[in-house]
Amino acid sequence: MDSLLSVEEAARRLGGLSKYTIHAWLWKGKLRRTKVGSRTMIRESELQRVIRDECKETSRG
Repeated sequence: MDSLLSVEEAARRLGGLSKYTIHAWLWKGKLRRTKVGSRTMIRESELQRVIRDECKETSRG
């Protein structure tokens, strides 16, 4: 079972990005959200997917 992270926690785990960057990525569809009531949460596996995708883009250069 994936753990769910708040937008703030996801931002910290991605190297200290701002929560506004995370919200922009959610809006653009780069990152997928999971709604829990009215809260936006991000699954751990989704964070790992974004990290893998960024590494692939960086290596293509």
